[in-house]
Amino acid sequence: MIFPSKLAEVEFAGLSETGLIRNDNQDAILVPDSPLPGLFTFLAGLADGMGGYAYGDIASNLALSTFRQVAIDARGTPIDKMLRRAVEITNLKVYKAARELEVGRMGTTLTAAYIAGDQLFLAHIGDSRAYLVRNGQITCLTSDHTLVGDLVRSRLIQPTAVRSHEQRSVLTRAVGLELFVTPEITSHKLSVGDRLILCSDGVWSVMEDDEIARLALSIETPRAFGAELIQQAFSRKSDDNCSVVVADFHFFHPLAVPTAEPVRRKWFGLL
Repeated sequence: MIFPSKLAEVEFAGLSETGLIRNDNQDAILVPDSPLPGLFTFLAGLADGMGGYAYGDIASNLALSTFRQVAIDARGTPIDKMLRRAVEITNLKVYKAARELEVGRMGTTLTAAYIAGDQLFLAHIGDSRAYLVRNGQITCLTSDHTLVGDLVRSRLIQPTAVRSHEQRSVLTRAVGLELFVTPEITSHKLSVGDRLILCSDGVWSVMEDDEIARLALSIETPRAFGAELIQQAFSRKSDDNCSVVVADFHFFHPLAVPTAEPVRRKWFGLL
């Protein structure tokens, strides 16, 4: 769906499939059908409920719906502060839901993309990923919060070993497992022609980054590209749910957005 305006023109698509092995889909996606109320900003997201715990589908859907509502209610707040607050509230909501349902631990990954003008802000926990494809080059914008991700950052194993490692899916951070969780918050400048990709590990674990980049170059629309990513994951016998959210950016007029608390200066002893 394309949203034109004086500020931006962005096209979104999303797809989530149960896959070939699982009996249920514990992934959830958030694909905007309009800007957030009162603002020309967009929120897209992807959450992968933890298959090893009960009610992963509830956790993922609750995480995205809660995060979106906080983003709406907190409009006007500096974006980095809002994202951290949204993660705190979302984490607590999922944590409490597990206890109310008496299902023990219930958790999910969360990768949320908040787009304001030509600025992209990411709030990320877990091992779903956000990629940016620009001029044929792909960059992973997120870190994997997993035991294997920690090994890569410690340079104990090579990044090329991640996909085949037997402990690839063991998370070190997730929404809802504990009372507190620390998100990874990053910001990025967007350019015309960029393609943003959010995907669950059911997709990226069976595809190399450069393969995703080549497909992005050869397939024009987000909808067709997302469908092809899912099909490629199926053809490679992915053993997990497969989900993608894709955004293409066609035009920008930079939008001034509050990104941090304003500095309060003191003049002659007065605030």
